[in-house]
Amino acid sequence: VQLQASGGGLVQTGGSLRLSCVDSEFTLDDYAVGWFRRAPGKEREGVACVSRSDGTNYAEDAKGRFTIYRDSAKNTVYLQMNNLKPEDAAVYYCAADRSRNVCNGWPMFLHDYGYWGKGTLVTVSS
Repeated sequence: VQLQASGGGLVQTGGSLRLSCVDSEFTLDDYAVGWFRRAPGKEREGVACVSRSDGTNYAEDAKGRFTIYRDSAKNTVYLQMNNLKPEDAAVYYCAADRSRNVCNGWPMFLHDYGYWGKGTLVTVSS
């Protein structure tokens, strides 16, 4: 599995970004996929995930603003982020795991995910 996250950038408060997670070798439909983020000085935290059965779970402050979804034709998992706030600024990582037990609830655990991509930086200006 070789995950690649992209789509980060600089956006104003209230703006939107869509992050993409692509794998060049394996079919992401066969994996649970999660998005994590790490802000400066903070621990990496879960943001949203989609299970192998396409169930979704979100961090409390992501609910209503972020949407995680698959595009099977493009072998991509997206994280649509709307109404961005300065506190959303972080490096965002996508992660994946083949287990059917991943992303069946909350919280998200880093150790549940066996594969990680490099991050993409999201900056939100106030």
